[in-house]
Amino acid sequence: MKCQECGQRQATLHFTKIINGKKTEFHICEHCAKEKGEQFPGSNSFSIHQLLSGLLHFEQPINAEQGKSTENTELSCEKCGMTYEQFTRVGRFGCADCYQNFDSKLEPLLKRVHSGNHVHAGKIPVRIGGGIQLKREIDSLKKNLRAHIEQEEFELAAEVRDQIRLLEKQINNQGEG
Repeated sequence: MKCQECGQRQATLHFTKIINGKKTEFHICEHCAKEKGEQFPGSNSFSIHQLLSGLLHFEQPINAEQGKSTENTELSCEKCGMTYEQFTRVGRFGCADCYQNFDSKLEPLLKRVHSGNHVHAGKIPVRIGGGIQLKREIDSLKKNLRAHIEQEEFELAAEVRDQIRLLEKQINNQGEG
């Protein structure tokens, strides 16, 4: 898809704006986004970095006894040394290990942004989507199976087990075909 601003380069940034139920989509290239200061088109000069910073600076829980934030030590990456405060200012991590080191701060943020999920599942390509969907369904059923076993609901657990076996058989048949 071509950039809607310049019409020359490939659009790499895709934004959807919904105002009063009216949906508008923008597709722009990275170059045009930088020219505009990484701003969302038509959004009163609100930058991507401001959006990220706003999400990262949500209020910390306050300890009622001491009147202080419950987070009293500054988190930093063990590998690159980047602090969480630096990350919130820069808007990107210093290395791949930052994800694990800042996990305690990122999980609540990701749950808010992704409607309660904190693990990115991604999109499923149409041509291979069937097998992946079955695997995700099996994972979900396995969680249900564990819950039923913990609650000693063995008849329900047996039904879920049978569903899992059926789906696994479908996956094996797809692999042979």
